[in-house]
This record gives sequence, structure tokens and C-alpha cells, in this order.
Amino acid sequence: MSLTTRTTTEKTPPPLPAGPAGGGHAPVPTSSAPASSAPASAPPLPRSRRAAAQAARTRRVLLRLSSLLATGATKSAAIAALLVLWETAPRLGLVDRTFLPPFSEVAVAWWALAADGQLADNTYASLVRSFSGFGLALVLAVPLGLLIGWYRPVADLLGPLLEVFRNTAALALLPVFVLLLGIGETSKISIVLYACAWPILLNTISAVRHVDPTLLKLAKSMDLSAPRLFQKVILPSAVPVVFTGIRLAGSVSILVLVAAEMIGAKAGLGYLINASQYNFAIPQMYAGIITISAIGVAVNQLLVALERRLSSWRVSAGH
Repeated sequence: MSLTTRTTTEKTPPPLPAGPAGGGHAPVPTSSAPASSAPASAPPLPRSRRAAAQAARTRRVLLRLSSLLATGATKSAAIAALLVLWETAPRLGLVDRTFLPPFSEVAVAWWALAADGQLADNTYASLVRSFSGFGLALVLAVPLGLLIGWYRPVADLLGPLLEVFRNTAALALLPVFVLLLGIGETSKISIVLYACAWPILLNTISAVRHVDPTLLKLAKSMDLSAPRLFQKVILPSAVPVVFTGIRLAGSVSILVLVAAEMIGAKAGLGYLINASQYNFAIPQMYAGIITISAIGVAVNQLLVALERRLSSWRVSAGH
């Protein structure tokens, strides 16, 4: 018995330390203990993910920047070639540099006009007249186009009158405007208004008349009121075509105004070009022409950006 007892005592494991209560064995650890200590001993995985996301964003930015640079280089290649030809042709004797000076001389003349304030004053006068006529045409032509395009009685009433005036060039009526309104600002703004109204009006009428019939039937089946129909169906569908007319009107406003300023004006880019021609200041004349071209491009890009803003839903639907 003593040998057996001694053997059993040697094989018995030592008792575990007492728990907080002071008696018995310590409780067996549960599965919640490793879970509570896991965040402290986990590897820094979120930091590596943030680094990977930052690297991905950097790659996207670089790719987009390279794409924009490539697109800009492609679009400006033709203009750069034109400027190189403009610079070299007069110097090589291909054209008479008296009537077509090199581009560098035109750039110097442009800078001189900008430095003494002549370019800014004439540009401001032209922009005020152009934007005034263009704004009035926009306010008048868009609502009238919506009415003519949507309501058949209005179209039947005004259609013959519109057909008469739409085929009459604005510059052909310039002497009439000068005789009736004088040579002041009113005649110039009015001729711009007349010239800009037609592209906006005709494109608005076409946009309303060519709305998708399926959309109209669906809207009518939902018992939409006339104002809601215009707001939800007609106007969103007509925006792209209307903006085509607005962009055309923006270009027309500059071109017609220059022609109007060549008759009886004392300020403006048209006046600057005409006076430079009479004084045989050919570089200054080309400087005014370049300024008009730059303004036309800037106005067109502004209208394109506004069109994309107002018709962004069409772009997203296309994707």
C-alpha cells in the first residue's frame, strides 16, 4: 500500500494556482480571451492597405495627367504648325511680309496694345455689346421657341413671318438698323440681338418638335400636368439641341459685332481692326483679329462646359 501510494503521488500533477476567489483550480480560458487580445498583436494590415490605396490614387492621377497632356498636344499640334508656317513663310519670301508680317511681329504689336491699354478698352467695349445682344436673344428666343415648337396655333400664326426674316442676313439689315436707331450703342446691340436670335430660336423649335414620342406617351399616361411635362420631359430632352443653337449664336455675336463696329464706332475690336487697316498698321490689325479668335474660342468652351453641366444626366446614362 505504501509503494502504491508513493507511486500515485509521484504521478499526480502539481495543483494549479488558485484563482481570484482563493480556491480550486484556475478557470479554463475561453475563446473570448484570444479575440480580445487579437487587435493588439495583429500585424499592421490597415497601414499597408492605406499605402496601396495611396499608390493606386497616385497612379490614376499620373495616368490622367499623361492622358490630358497627350490630348492637349494632339489638339494643339495643328495650331502650332500654323504658327510655325506663319512665322517662316514671310521670312522666306513665300508671301509679302508687308501684308502678312511674321507672327513674332504680330505678338510684339499685341503686347504693345495690351501694355498701353488700347486692347483692354476695345475688348471691353466689344464684349459689353456682344454679351448684351446675346443675352437678350437668349431671353427672348428660348421661350418663343418653346411656344412655337409645342403649340401648333402659335406656329401657324408666326411661321410665315419667321420664314421671311430667317432668310434675311443680319448684315444686309445693318444700314436699316443704323438709319432707324442711329450709330450709337442701340443699333449695334440690336443687330447682335437679331443675328443671335435665329440660331437659338430655330434649334429650340426643332428640339421641342423632335422629342421622343415614347417619352411623351409615357408622361401622358402618368397624367402629368403641362408644367411638369415641360420640366420632366421636354426641357431635358431639348437641352442638347438648344445648346447647339446657343453655341452658334455665341460665335455669331462676335462676328456680326465686328462688322457692325466697322461702321460708325469709336471703340471696339472691329474699330481697332478697321483703324489699323486705314493707318497701315498691319501687325496691330492682325493682333485685333487674333484677339477676336481667342474670345470666340473662350466663349465656345464656356458654353460647352455649361452644356455638359446641364446635361450631365445624358452623359451618365450613356456610360
